[in-house]
Amino acid sequence: MEWTSFRSDLYWTKIKNMDESIMAGSQKYSYWIIGLIVFIIIISIIPWGNAFPSGPKVGIVEINMPITNSKKAVDDLNYFNRKSNIAAIVVRLETPGGGVAASQEIYEKVRKISKFSDKPIIASMGGVAASGGYYIALGADTIMANPGTATGSIGVIMSYPIIGEMIDKMGIQYETIKSGSLKDSGSPFRNITSEERKYFQGLIDDLHGQFLSVVAKERNIPMDQAAELANGQVYSGKQAVENGLIDMLGTFEDAVLLAAREAGYVEEPKIVYPPEEKKGLLDMLFGDIFQSSPIGNLFLFPTPEYKLPYTIR
Repeated sequence: MEWTSFRSDLYWTKIKNMDESIMAGSQKYSYWIIGLIVFIIIISIIPWGNAFPSGPKVGIVEINMPITNSKKAVDDLNYFNRKSNIAAIVVRLETPGGGVAASQEIYEKVRKISKFSDKPIIASMGGVAASGGYYIALGADTIMANPGTATGSIGVIMSYPIIGEMIDKMGIQYETIKSGSLKDSGSPFRNITSEERKYFQGLIDDLHGQFLSVVAKERNIPMDQAAELANGQVYSGKQAVENGLIDMLGTFEDAVLLAAREAGYVEEPKIVYPPEEKKGLLDMLFGDIFQSSPIGNLFLFPTPEYKLPYTIR
């Protein structure tokens, strides 16, 4: 009886030891599985392209719409200027121009990077880089365009619709109470007065003079020569080179290669784009198109712009 009891206890002890061994093994394998999962997650989120760079990285800032706001372009320029792994910057211009102040702000940021940063910054012109687009390019170390690029258009334009007759036919009356004779200048509900026309022309001439001064300074040409070129004329990329308005002809790819070479690299560069900006539904539907249209500005003060008065395709 005692022997049977002893054998029974020995049997259950072995069973218990086996269970503990199996549990220990299972626990050990669980640790391995958890560790493997964590390792895979870490591997998947590490930007290995940045960890083991194979060549120079060139940051691309795109300006490819009418210029109504400087924030996105300035943010992108700051982003690449702060990144230590970005060797150079290319500003890709595909724009007919736009707002005066917005163009000036982007130009100033490009110019400051060119002057104070050790990163080369190249302006690359696509199909159209005119007026405000050309203004921005003036701040870069080098301006490059295609032979058929539409550029130049150095000047200022301001336009707004007159809908007074249409309002009258609809039987709608519109009253204005103002503090001065020029307070409602540019009202779409009446024709412009001679005083207002003189006032607006003075404003346009001042803004044109600012543009002209930047062209003369950045392109190192006399003011009288700049004035001859700054009559609003559109130049092809080939004509722009001949007139000293840009530096050379070349494609976007050429501009990227030049940027890398200027940074001291001979390897094939890798292009990098800034993080995508999250937009709301209205921005996605209308965005800058509404802001830059006559309808969008109908009830606003007419805004002088550095832009083409028409579209080139």
